[in-house]
Amino acid sequence: PFSPRVHLTGVRGTKPTQENSLPFTPSQVIFTNPLEIVKIRLQVAGEITTGPRVSALNVVRDLGFLGLYKGAKACFLRDIPFSAIYFPVYAHTKEKLADEDGRVGPLQLLTAGAIAGVPAASLVTPADVIKTRLQVAARAGQTTYDGVIDCFRKILREEGFSAFWKGAGARVFRSSPQFGVTLVTYELLQRFFYVDFGGHRPAGSEPIPKPAVKDFPSVTADHVGGYRLAAATFAGVERKFGLHLPKFKSSGESKSEPQSS
Repeated sequence: PFSPRVHLTGVRGTKPTQENSLPFTPSQVIFTNPLEIVKIRLQVAGEITTGPRVSALNVVRDLGFLGLYKGAKACFLRDIPFSAIYFPVYAHTKEKLADEDGRVGPLQLLTAGAIAGVPAASLVTPADVIKTRLQVAARAGQTTYDGVIDCFRKILREEGFSAFWKGAGARVFRSSPQFGVTLVTYELLQRFFYVDFGGHRPAGSEPIPKPAVKDFPSVTADHVGGYRLAAATFAGVERKFGLHLPKFKSSGESKSEPQSS
């Protein structure tokens, strides 16, 4: 599950957000669910020792158009939470891995994408198990399922709660590097070509300018150093250690304000 039109902020002073990722999950399922069910049918075809050889074309013919969307509800239940977990974790991790100038390099992007894939892939494993059970062709003697709720109840009754977490490790080992590579490729390509999806460059692609002494106002026109130098020093301390020091108005500013009647 990946929604490319997502603007990720979250480096040095911006709050990590997840914009435009969830709205694209439904369209994603429309295209990926048929591929998922064909892939699963082909993967388990080796267990069948009799009958003709199973091919992708045969699977599509047997299922028909509507059959290709069997298990789509469970696919929604997997992909929507995945995106809701993955992209905020990715944005926060990018913020933590950024250097003191706010830059995030390719290695940091790859690491952030891989780290975010661990909780996202593992926590949605129950939905993936249900989706797989619904999409696998049931053979003689195997339990059949009639929808997501029926599948959940039968798995819980016959196999116990632990059955919903089967394959969690394999999912993590697949999804973590997969989305690490996907996100680092996406971000680097957007930096190089700057495809304007949200009006902003990807967070971490440009250094955040450091405030200079000249950027801070002086209390008086003939005042040299003092307040301006101290303001720049404290701003550097705040930025370096992530602090938010209290701000006070100077006596010169308070005297210059007109008194309210």
